[in-house]
Amino acid sequence: MSKRKVLRGLVLAMGYACVAIGLFHVLGGNSAIPGASSAGPTVDSLGRFFGAIFAGYGLAWLWAARQSPIPATAVRWLAAVFLLGALGRVLSLAVHGWPHWFQVVLGIVEFVLSPLFFWLANAEEEAPEAVRPRNA
Repeated sequence: MSKRKVLRGLVLAMGYACVAIGLFHVLGGNSAIPGASSAGPTVDSLGRFFGAIFAGYGLAWLWAARQSPIPATAVRWLAAVFLLGALGRVLSLAVHGWPHWFQVVLGIVEFVLSPLFFWLANAEEEAPEAVRPRNA
């Protein structure tokens, strides 16, 4: 499979996943956060707000996926935000200790996918014009 196809597939998957996860948090509030179902209204409000932001982040990935070629600069910026989130998890771990196991898994995914996106970012811009996908 070519780097172009991998990039396009991952960018689309990232976009749809982030939109779905964000909306799940907007609708679910505290119950969408592992280990926080009994947290109060402040955490619920914060979680729903960040859920909306995360859904918007997903829409930015989907916007990038609809461009031809997928803009490497957009991929790098979006991947940098993802990596910053992973670094935030490490900071939280250092300050407060280990979170719910699912948050650890998410952090690992964030640390693996971020460099992969940086590596693939130029895949479509570097492809010859004849093999670039067209906008749908």
